[in-house]
Amino acid sequence: MLNKIKGKLIVSCQALEDEPLYSDFIMGKMALAAARGGASAIRANSVVDIKAIKQEVSLPVIGLLKRDYPDSDVYITATMREVDELMAAEPEMIALDATLHQRPCGQTLAQMVETIRARYPQLMLMADIATVEEALYAEQLGFDCIGTTLHGYTAETRGHKLYDNDFAFLRAVLEVVNKPVIAEGNVNTPQMAARCLQLGAHAVVVGGAITRPQQITERFIEAIGSSL
Repeated sequence: MLNKIKGKLIVSCQALEDEPLYSDFIMGKMALAAARGGASAIRANSVVDIKAIKQEVSLPVIGLLKRDYPDSDVYITATMREVDELMAAEPEMIALDATLHQRPCGQTLAQMVETIRARYPQLMLMADIATVEEALYAEQLGFDCIGTTLHGYTAETRGHKLYDNDFAFLRAVLEVVNKPVIAEGNVNTPQMAARCLQLGAHAVVVGGAITRPQQITERFIEAIGSSL
């Protein structure tokens, strides 16, 4: 899978419950449109969405399952419960929060990775990180690839954008890890995606700029308003 996505675009097809496009049928069609446009893989949230997507396209899928827990702010594939549920849809790779934050039920990231490797030895793992320290730790734990997904979305990085200072965070991660690095997070234009690959990212994930028309519309409205 890593060879198939190298130097290419991954499209994130996700919609939350409070969004107009929340539907496994719609996410399946979004993935089909992305595939016809040339996407190399799909990133998707939930078992039903992944199953619907796999009925529409033959592209590999990076699966995840978002779920809130009262004792932790980790919500992307936070426990083995989510991993076991996702495996019913047979994604080629699973993404999980690989930050250093406390996980639900007191389980550590290292324990979770060890359990996954024992239970699903063929499954590939993507580490969603927010800091350079987390990227280094994810590599130490043996993740197959590292994504900049959570940079700007944790308490330590709130307000930061992946594209700040010509993708300074992406460049910092690339300098210290040997595992493939997947650029993800606020990659809003084709030019940004191309720049990530020029800098050395293994692949780039684009979501909202392609599959979330509500967000796209809001960016247009903001730009129009600021020009008046």
